[in-house]
Amino acid sequence: MGSNIDALTTVFTEFYYWVTVVFMFLIHVGFCVYEVGVARRRNHMHTLMKNTMLIPVVTVTFFFFGWWIYWAFPNFPMAIDFAAGAPYTPWAENMGTNLGDRITGVFWAAFLLFSWTAASIVSGACIERIKTKAFLIHAVLIGSVFWIIDASWGWHWGGWMVKYLGYHDAYASGVIHAIAGGYALGILMVLGPRLGKFAKDGTPRDIPPHNPWLVTIGFFLIYTGFWGFYAACNVPIISPEVIDGQLTGVTWTATNIYLAPTTLGAITMNFLMSLSGGLMVAYLVSKGDAFWTYSGGLAGIITASAGNDLYHPIQAMLIGGFGAYAAFKLHNYVEKRFKIDDAVGAVAVHGYAGFIGVVICGFMLWGAPSSPYEGYAAISPWGQLIGAIIMFGLLGFLPGYLVSKLMQAKGMLRIPASVEIRGLDAMTNEAYESAVADIQAAEKRRLNEQSK
Repeated sequence: MGSNIDALTTVFTEFYYWVTVVFMFLIHVGFCVYEVGVARRRNHMHTLMKNTMLIPVVTVTFFFFGWWIYWAFPNFPMAIDFAAGAPYTPWAENMGTNLGDRITGVFWAAFLLFSWTAASIVSGACIERIKTKAFLIHAVLIGSVFWIIDASWGWHWGGWMVKYLGYHDAYASGVIHAIAGGYALGILMVLGPRLGKFAKDGTPRDIPPHNPWLVTIGFFLIYTGFWGFYAACNVPIISPEVIDGQLTGVTWTATNIYLAPTTLGAITMNFLMSLSGGLMVAYLVSKGDAFWTYSGGLAGIITASAGNDLYHPIQAMLIGGFGAYAAFKLHNYVEKRFKIDDAVGAVAVHGYAGFIGVVICGFMLWGAPSSPYEGYAAISPWGQLIGAIIMFGLLGFLPGYLVSKLMQAKGMLRIPASVEIRGLDAMTNEAYESAVADIQAAEKRRLNEQSK
């Protein structure tokens, strides 16, 4: 490792990312709890197992090719950098136990948890009616292909969107949330609403969460994990020499994902202020609805995330509040106008709020450098708008829609109506229900005999 200070820095960085990964696992725990709280009782196990099985499926595929995409695709479609991707192929020395490389494993895991998040966002939107096989295919595509392509383009210090558009998205308003929300919307347009969601005249019916306590706990776990997510998007300590001396005059610093200076203090204040702004505005606009109040807190964080490395805390609060307002209004408008049944509001909270957050960042940070490297475009409204369209539309909505249309044509996408009415857990619970029926019948016979 060289000098003792280099060794200490390496070990600290390794431990730092390991801790953030553990915190980020709570995001997935929160999604599981939250979605089960929203789903009706006859669909609990299907909802839970769908979210559980995305873990191994996305993990394995991300190991085999997802991580390689991040390093090889920064300049795609102009070029694929096979040399840069070589150390991140499954057979490379870095991708295993290696005492000479203490960073790749934990850094890979941090990005993997981002992949789980992207797939979980899609999961919540289409609960209670999508086939498990169809969802897991979508989970692989969004978790190990499309989101990591956009990360390579706009969340890599050498990505072409950063270089030429000045794209800035420090904590993934677009890179994870807008793309996952757009992908979910593409699925929903083909999948259709849950049976009974809309009346004959097209009026949407409210299907409230069956267990508000689980929803509450789920959201708070997501908030906690999201805080760890913020930390994982930073490099905790780095010297200028590591990034070609670009940070002139700075000896050691923390940086954002683009290797530009920031601090954990800044993101701590801005995270809490954007959460607070979202909660307050959502509480007011939803007239105290608990589900949308919690969702608004998340929408607030997501809207401010693109620029939360540089915003003032009051800016973060105001942007978070606006994002919560926009998510609530757009969700209800799209639901009524286009009959889109988003069971958990994922498209609005992640997709619309993420898109809006990327665009707002272009105005709030207009002219600020997108990177410490010379020659990169500065942050601008037009660069951010193009970036938001790429994230939400090109890499999100379009593949989600096209793959779903193909699945629909093959009969792979949606469960039959008879299964939906009975519940997706029916087959799983048959043995249990049969045993209960036998016990009840035996008890009834015993009581009849006693009464004679």
